Amino acid sequence: MYCVLLIWMWSSPSASDFDFSELESLFSAVVPKPDDSSKSDGRRKSLGSKPDKVHLIDLRRANNTEIMLTKVKMPLPDMVSAALTMDDTILDVDQVENLIKFCPTKEEMELLKNYTGDKENLGKCEQFFLELMKVPRMESKLRVFSFKIQFKSQVADLRKSLNTIDSTCAEIRNSVKLKEIMKKILLLGNTLNQGTARGSAIGFRLDSLLKLTDTRATNNKMTLMHYLCRVLASRSPHLLDFHEDLTSLESASKIQLKLLAEEMQAIVKGLEKVDTEFKASQNDGPVSEIFCKTLKEFTSVAEAEVDSLKMLYASVGRNADALALYFGEDPQKCPFEQVIGTLLNFVTMFKRAHQENCKQLELEKKKAEKEAELEKEKSKVSHKNTKDEKDGTKPTDLTLSQQLQQGREKSKKIKRERESR
Repeated sequence: MYCVLLIWMWSSPSASDFDFSELESLFSAVVPKPDDSSKSDGRRKSLGSKPDKVHLIDLRRANNTEIMLTKVKMPLPDMVSAALTMDDTILDVDQVENLIKFCPTKEEMELLKNYTGDKENLGKCEQFFLELMKVPRMESKLRVFSFKIQFKSQVADLRKSLNTIDSTCAEIRNSVKLKEIMKKILLLGNTLNQGTARGSAIGFRLDSLLKLTDTRATNNKMTLMHYLCRVLASRSPHLLDFHEDLTSLESASKIQLKLLAEEMQAIVKGLEKVDTEFKASQNDGPVSEIFCKTLKEFTSVAEAEVDSLKMLYASVGRNADALALYFGEDPQKCPFEQVIGTLLNFVTMFKRAHQENCKQLELEKKKAEKEAELEKEKSKVSHKNTKDEKDGTKPTDLTLSQQLQQGREKSKKIKRERESR
């Protein structure tokens, strides 16, 4: 095959059987003039091909913007209209956040403003930026829209957390059983330290609750927590379920006041930005008319909601500090999270120790029953030997254990015989 190709290549180009003029007229797009290719290219463009799009924005950013726009799937004017009416049935929060990310920067807006060519020739990204630039402070308006969408759920979540803290503080302070257990622990400590300077304490640090598992008995079989649970089970069994008074404790342990403060601050700041944009938009003219109307309705409701939330937040803060003081602790050194964490750990260790005590009692009960059964068998054998002696029958020479084993085998034999019948 290579030889054939070489033969064709070596053939004389002048000996052609084809009329070049005829070929040019019939197949100009396929066989262009060798000496005038650039003119032929120009002719092809004039025959109907669209002019190349003009791209002013960085290629990577333009591509990312166009990808985002394909996900929204609506004409650019409709998208802007939905944003200005703040219609969350058309645009959800994720779409709005994406629009915010792809708002034109000052430099990009300046670049587009200085463009003097036909705007129809601009790329899709540039067209999108121009559409946003028709509305003053479009990025600010989109941020307000995003805040409006999330406002209801943010307030509800924050209110729920604040109410959980409030409920937990009330449950702890109102629990009579918890208070009684604290008294028992104080009495236990004073009794243990009797005869020392610590034997007449009037209180104890909250973290001392967690040290009850560190002190072990001399036989190393139980801790002070086990002993406390055993005494309570014996003398004050009604206190064993004190943790049922603290139904919100575990939920409260997952909440951090610092994060709630940040959420509260974000809501307050967000509403301030809403107010700022509302005032600025009133001077935009017709383009922001619907936006202002919608925002005014939202603001009147949101401000009342935030005022109510501020009052609850302040009240919860006071109650959280009061809880530390209730246990004789400094709120600055022993904050709410530490108080709740300590109590939750104490409840967990208390329940575990009580369960272990119950298991131990069950084992001891079974052991006692087994020993009683053996004693009963022993008594039967002893009674039989005594009876045999009285009757003049020679007692068996078997040991007690052998006799018991013999008795068990006999019982098994009788049982097998009954089953085989």
